[in-house]
Amino acid sequence: MQFIVLQATLLPFHILAGGLAIILGAAALIARKGGVLHRRLGLLFVCTMVAMGLSGTVLALRQDWLHTSGPPGLLAAYCVVTALTTVRTPSLWSRRINAFALAVAITLTIVELGLGIRALSSPGRQLNGVSFFVLFFFAAITLLSAAGDILLMRRGRLPAPARLARHLWRMCFALFLAAASFFSIRERVAKILPDPFTSPAMRALPVLLVLVTMFYWLWRVRRHSARYHNGDAQKSRGTP
Repeated sequence: MQFIVLQATLLPFHILAGGLAIILGAAALIARKGGVLHRRLGLLFVCTMVAMGLSGTVLALRQDWLHTSGPPGLLAAYCVVTALTTVRTPSLWSRRINAFALAVAITLTIVELGLGIRALSSPGRQLNGVSFFVLFFFAAITLLSAAGDILLMRRGRLPAPARLARHLWRMCFALFLAAASFFSIRERVAKILPDPFTSPAMRALPVLLVLVTMFYWLWRVRRHSARYHNGDAQKSRGTP
């Protein structure tokens, strides 16, 4: 009974936060990078993603402490929070947040690996409709993220290109999780978009666009970094 009441209250909030997160995330990708609008949209995106991720995790855990829809919500919240602290000036509070986030990432990795093993030994190699491959993929991403957190904590502050790349891929991956969660369910999409947009190809398109955009901006950051280093190298040799 309590779960039914909680679901009736929290589920609409979760859906609203997820919808706003997708809109705000897409707008932040389009906005001029580094501008006031981009920063404000990005901050709102972080807030809505945290709200969506935590509410989704609570709903999942109320069904089962090891439900497969729980870790992605925490992973999305973790990604946006650490993406935000990456581009902020290091301080005592940001270091504490990063330390707590690292603990979350390590815990998530263990849980995701455990769920992946359970799915691998289950009929159809699925758990709650989620393939073992997806669960192991999440575990790999989370483990790499934790490794990045350890590197950041050891160095204290990353070079500008590395900070931008870390901020960019974590924000985009969180948006990818939100878009994949929404567009993977046809019935959910059909409530908002007309029938031609509910086909598998059309529902996959926004999710793929997020990934393409992420890799494009990562390429831009890498290219800009290479030009910057080449310019410094030429100056050090006295090359005009």
